[in-house]
Amino acid sequence: MNMHETSLQNMAFLDGQPFRLEKGETILQFAKRHLGQDHIPTLCDDPRMKPYGACRVCSVEVALQSDGPTKTMASCHTPVSEGMFIYTNSDSIKKLRKNIVELVLTDHPLDCLTCEVNGNCELQDVAAKVGIREVRYWQPETHLDREKDESHPYMRMDLSKCINCSRCVRACDEIQGQFVLTMSGRGFDAKIATDDDIPFGDSSCVSCGACAETCPTAAISDVFQSKSIEAEKKVRTVCSYCGVGCNLEVSVKNNEVLSIHAPWDAETNAGHTCLKGRYAFKFYRHPDRLRSPLIRNANTGEFEEASWDEAYDYIASKLNQIKAEHGADAIGGISSSRCTNEENYLMQKFIRAVIGTNNIDCCARVCHSPTAWGMQQAFGTGAATNSIADLEFTDCIVVTGANPTAAHPVTGAKIKQQAMKGKTLIVIDPVKTEIAKLADYHLQLRPGTNVAMLNTLLYFIVEAGLIDESFIDERCEGHEEFLEQIKQLDVDAMCEITGVDRELARSAALAYASAPNAMSFHGLGVTEHSQGSKTVMLIANLAMLTGNIGRLGVGVNPLRGQNNVQGSADMGCQPHQGAGYLPMDNEANQQYYADKYGAPSPTTAGLKIPQMYQAMLDGKFKGLWIMGEDVAQTDPNTHHVVKALKNLDLLVVQEIFFTETCKLADVVLPGASFLEKSGTFTNGERRIQQVNAAVEPLEGTKTDGEIIVDIMNHMGYEQAEYDAAEMLAEVASVVPFFAGATWEGLGEDGLQWPVNEDGTDTKILHTETFKRGKGKFHFFDWRESYELEKHRAQYPLILTTSRVLQHYNAATMTRRTANEEIVDEDILLLHPKDAASKGIESGDRARLFSERGEVVLTVEVSRKVKPGVVFTTFHFPEHMVNNVTSSECDEETMCPEYKVVAVNVEKAGQAA
Repeated sequence: MNMHETSLQNMAFLDGQPFRLEKGETILQFAKRHLGQDHIPTLCDDPRMKPYGACRVCSVEVALQSDGPTKTMASCHTPVSEGMFIYTNSDSIKKLRKNIVELVLTDHPLDCLTCEVNGNCELQDVAAKVGIREVRYWQPETHLDREKDESHPYMRMDLSKCINCSRCVRACDEIQGQFVLTMSGRGFDAKIATDDDIPFGDSSCVSCGACAETCPTAAISDVFQSKSIEAEKKVRTVCSYCGVGCNLEVSVKNNEVLSIHAPWDAETNAGHTCLKGRYAFKFYRHPDRLRSPLIRNANTGEFEEASWDEAYDYIASKLNQIKAEHGADAIGGISSSRCTNEENYLMQKFIRAVIGTNNIDCCARVCHSPTAWGMQQAFGTGAATNSIADLEFTDCIVVTGANPTAAHPVTGAKIKQQAMKGKTLIVIDPVKTEIAKLADYHLQLRPGTNVAMLNTLLYFIVEAGLIDESFIDERCEGHEEFLEQIKQLDVDAMCEITGVDRELARSAALAYASAPNAMSFHGLGVTEHSQGSKTVMLIANLAMLTGNIGRLGVGVNPLRGQNNVQGSADMGCQPHQGAGYLPMDNEANQQYYADKYGAPSPTTAGLKIPQMYQAMLDGKFKGLWIMGEDVAQTDPNTHHVVKALKNLDLLVVQEIFFTETCKLADVVLPGASFLEKSGTFTNGERRIQQVNAAVEPLEGTKTDGEIIVDIMNHMGYEQAEYDAAEMLAEVASVVPFFAGATWEGLGEDGLQWPVNEDGTDTKILHTETFKRGKGKFHFFDWRESYELEKHRAQYPLILTTSRVLQHYNAATMTRRTANEEIVDEDILLLHPKDAASKGIESGDRARLFSERGEVVLTVEVSRKVKPGVVFTTFHFPEHMVNNVTSSECDEETMCPEYKVVAVNVEKAGQAA
């Protein structure tokens, strides 16, 4: 072999020029990489999906020798090989492409100038590129008279513009995994159909918009005409609905949001998002938005509009009075996971440095505080060990107490895709969720028995000898005692407690332990229990026992509920830890924060949210500032919460709408939505991402960061004017794992903490050692929930709660969008056996009641729940489901036990 031949190894030729190959490339991918994205025109190709070869516009000529015979091939699905000669623009190829496109146009309306995608239409671009100037072919019959389908609240279908490329079908299948769209009919009668050829609005569509996103024409679009080029600017930001952290591209004109698109190059979501992120944005200019500070008139009890200075003067006066009369510890704050890192940092700084107390908490208390606590005890860090992208590299996925297709839709879709590709899926959940239907093993346990279930799995793994002895010997501690205790379990008793078949549990355990790489996810079905923290530590045991920590495709990964619940905790919005999780009861840490803030650090222990309520009722807690949380609707045992809030001398609420909590306030301050502010969010995989204001705040409102800065200065503390980049710099100077985070350095895809001083980030935690040194095993016995011990005799059913896809927690935002046209009430799921015993049918109204209160809901009789278990959501203030839930909580963190509530049900009315 001569030198010339050697130099051409692993090379192929594009139009006579040699280029280096990459393993597994198609000709189209090879050409895009070397000659540009648009060098070879395509219509049916979407790089996020498998090659399909429907349109043949991407055809090229291929020869195996430079002077050999050529063959016309579709470049999108033809693998490139060494020594291949590819001709991308020969005369015959140009003629073929032109002919294909011309034939497509014979059955396509030529109304480009009035079409919503004019200037952003792939068919239009390709037609121009191949030189179409006229359509020469006779049109004896066309589909131009097909009627538009406008039956859906968001989606629009105009099949007269369809070119039958099947991209929409493939996006629905390969990206979302919903299988709503199909190609029906044959030949000339072939067309896109939804389900069994029913209207879009009646179909099983989940409104993710993946079909509209990929459509090369305007055959499938949406009510916002998202592909229109009308916008004056496009702003990249991050969704505020859940912990996935989807990147969004917001189209803006005249300071108004026209539409939202998902950028294809985003690492978190790659052009995909759910209906909330893509379509549920109109709330930002809803008539119900608060537009002026409100102060309650002490004489009339009514709210009156006030200027910002009047509001600040009133608040400062009242806070100073309370502080003087009762001390700083009679005041506290509740921060918001809907707000940016910088705003949460400022909130805890205000409470600690200006007020002088550790009484600061956030919604992590009522969702993932057991995750942070439990993982800190086991690993030393209370955050996800891996990235969602690792799903590509795992062999087994365990989802415990989470419904990701509803609560974390993009992650849920990715898990569905991996399950459909044959990867082992284990779901541990009392409800037969969408993802449970795809599971190889669905362990449908009784609510409140997570510890018993995980101990059962651990027992079977130990019994089978499937433990990674070298890993636990080298990297862990406490395992000898743990293994002895596990071996002594009565596994048959555990299976009876959980209600899960012994062999099913054993098979699931062995599947997890035998997988080369196993990845664990968990949600609020783990944490919102009296043994929530203990369950998290047992999940950590599973990972350590099998060596599934510290490498690609493994780990323990909490599915964070709100968009910035990770960030709000990182920023110190909890009473026992400051910004960066430094314990507040440590004198050195107190001095550290005092030096950083230029003010003394509080030294007394702070109160968690449930403790704040009790202190209010005891008359010891007088003033509360709430930023962006509707605790009167979302916190459990509503009557208890409302009674406590009414006992305050001062309640300040920052909000964008007049919520149930606002109704109890003394001062209401109008904040800004995520579309109107800049800062950063940290998603569930520790990814710090830029949030960029797309539009100006509504007149009369301010961003939450501005409000906190204003009140800090009003009370005598010099805090610089709010600027996102400068505030991030201050955060980085205080929080050790943000050390190298800068506004410019975050880029478009963000960085995963810890961010080193040189700006490099961390994709995987605990690769060589754990944060705490050695991973620690913990053993816990299962115990029955106090709620069931006390009330099961009188209230024999168990209520468990969760979210629905279309809405977000209190639904203050989503219900002010077309999402309410899709789901407009909380529904009660009741097993057929329980429904029959109570004479209830689907559609009937039923009274759901507990020791604390009652609600009336519409019933759906369903086998998604087992006998003895009922399920509902908590989105709508008309229902106030939390009138029924209890104040029982996790033993370590006081996270409420939303998932185990002793209730009963009785018929309240016939179906309409």
